[in-house]
Amino acid sequence: MYLRYLAMARTVHESDTHLTAVDETGKRLLEVIALSHAENRPLTVSAAMALEPIASPGTIHRKLDLLRELGLINQIFQGDNRRTKYLVPTQVTDTYFDNLGQVLAKAACADESA
Repeated sequence: MYLRYLAMARTVHESDTHLTAVDETGKRLLEVIALSHAENRPLTVSAAMALEPIASPGTIHRKLDLLRELGLINQIFQGDNRRTKYLVPTQVTDTYFDNLGQVLAKAACADESA
């Protein structure tokens, strides 16, 4: 089932013009940002820079810039604190993950009927 999902997910990745310029490191960073946001604990830029298992701080900084330029994330402030920037996914990113969820559901349904 997972291999079927990967094959179907590749189509989603290749058809989304926002994601074609993003490498695997950028996609992993986007996943972490989206998951943190979904869990109602948005990631700060500083916290993202400390994600050493994903990449070095310099690489993460470049990936954040790219994700922002492609319209996949925004940097926002919360409340009166203007020093801390939080990373949040955009509607483009939400749609991308919704599409991947649909692909996963299709892969699971295909596996059950086999």
